[in-house]
Amino acid sequence: MVAWRFHSGRLCLDLMAEPPSDAGRLAQWLVTAGLVPAGTPLDGVDEHWARRFAELAGDIDALVRDELDGRGRYAGPRLDHLNSLAAAPPPALRAVPGQEGRLVRALSTPPDCGALLAVVARDTVELLTDPVARARLRQCEGDRCDRVYLDTSRGHRRRWCSSETCGNRERVARHRARTHG
Repeated sequence: MVAWRFHSGRLCLDLMAEPPSDAGRLAQWLVTAGLVPAGTPLDGVDEHWARRFAELAGDIDALVRDELDGRGRYAGPRLDHLNSLAAAPPPALRAVPGQEGRLVRALSTPPDCGALLAVVARDTVELLTDPVARARLRQCEGDRCDRVYLDTSRGHRRRWCSSETCGNRERVARHRARTHG
C-alpha cells in the first residue's frame, strides 16, 4: 500500500506532486484523495485512466510552475486540455446509510474517468483563477523536493510542503552539521 502524502493544500497540487503511475496506484490514490468513497468498486480503472491522470498532472505542473515563475504562458494546448476536462460533469454523489447507521457518501453511478478528471481539473481552474490562492502558492524549500503547496499558515511563512517530512529532514541536517561539523 502506498503512503500518499496530501500536504499541498489542494487536490490538484497533490496529483501534480505524485501522479499515480499505474492503474493499481491510481485506484488507491482516488480513494485516499477522497475522489471516490472507500469501498467503491474500481473495476474500470485501467492503464488508460492512469495515462489520462498522468497527462492532467503534467498540465497542472506546467501551468502552476508558469504561475510561480511569473511567466504567464497560459494559452496553448495545456490550458485547452485543462478547460476541456473541467467542462465535464463531476460524479454525482448521494447519501446512503452506512454500516453504523450514519449517512455516508456514495457515487450514484460507477466511477467514470472523465467525471473524476473533471473534479481535479476544476480544482486547478479554481486555484489558478483565484488571486488569493495564487498568491499563496509556494515551492518547497526542502532539499530534493519539488512539491508546490498552498501556504495557508499564519503570517504566510511556511517553508516546506510538510514539516514532518521536508522540515524534519532539514532540522536533522542542521543538527548533524552542528554536532559533527
